[in-house]
Amino acid sequence: MRHITVGLYANPSDKEFLEFMRNRAEEAVDVVLVDRTQSVEEQVAVSRDVEIMVPFHAPLSMGLIQGCAKLKLIQVMGAGTDNLDKAALAAMGIAVANSGGANSVAVAEHAIMLMIMVYRKVRHQILDVLEGSWSHRIRDSYPIHEFHELTGKTVGIVAAGNIGRNVARRLSGWDCRLVYTDPRPVPVQLERELGLTRAGLAELLRMSDVVTLHVPLTARSRGMIGRHELEMMKPTAILVNTCRGAVVDEKALYEALRSRRILGAGLDVTEEEPTPVDNPLLKLDNVVVTPHLAGYTIEWYRKGLAFAVENAARVSRSEQPLCLVGVDE
Repeated sequence: MRHITVGLYANPSDKEFLEFMRNRAEEAVDVVLVDRTQSVEEQVAVSRDVEIMVPFHAPLSMGLIQGCAKLKLIQVMGAGTDNLDKAALAAMGIAVANSGGANSVAVAEHAIMLMIMVYRKVRHQILDVLEGSWSHRIRDSYPIHEFHELTGKTVGIVAAGNIGRNVARRLSGWDCRLVYTDPRPVPVQLERELGLTRAGLAELLRMSDVVTLHVPLTARSRGMIGRHELEMMKPTAILVNTCRGAVVDEKALYEALRSRRILGAGLDVTEEEPTPVDNPLLKLDNVVVTPHLAGYTIEWYRKGLAFAVENAARVSRSEQPLCLVGVDE
């Protein structure tokens, strides 16, 4: 086992997480703080021995990456790596790994929350209470046919990776019919355990009451849900997106929602982030938008950091890191 150094790219206020990593790290793994508030030159100065960099809810600058002569792995905390130029990094001999599903429970729970918020018009209910509109006649302003239960619905899961499988696992107890599409089929035993049925994307869109997206953003998935795909969906269906905004053609989604071509949408991500306050989607009454915080929980932080030091231990033992992400993934 050889000695290696891991850099936590974070704020000085994140010292508790630095200590968390140090307490879990094996003896051969040192963890140092790379202060994201300092200049690139100062960051490089403390990163000369860093072989693994862990960006802690902040993107790494190319200046820092190029200044770390020993850097061999960027270990991200979540699932997405689309904010990294993986081809350029590969040319520099730097690999990228995701967190092995550390945020998958948090994102799955958030996706289900969005389903319920849209189905039960929770946004409107909260605003009515805050604005003092709650009265004994409040139900008169809500047509009951606009309120729905998630139980018994067909939920289409687009991509059955860690997050998609966690959605399925949680909804398997809701008496939902679960359909998924993925180039790589789920193992048969797990399909049976979760009650999953595999289908093509077009079939899934046509049959689902809820379509929930969990794909990584790649050249293939960019804009994969556009006008044509939205027209395949039931007029009573809702779309939930907790992966990346660019997976959906936002203009086409706006038109589908405005015209009531589909019932509603729950979005944790948008094409531009933060989304402008004049984004027309925000004016629609059948949309719930949250600020890209689906994976943001203390449990995710701890699991992601623990995974990072475990991967560091593998590197120190000259073993292959887990959850490496390909250039095109």
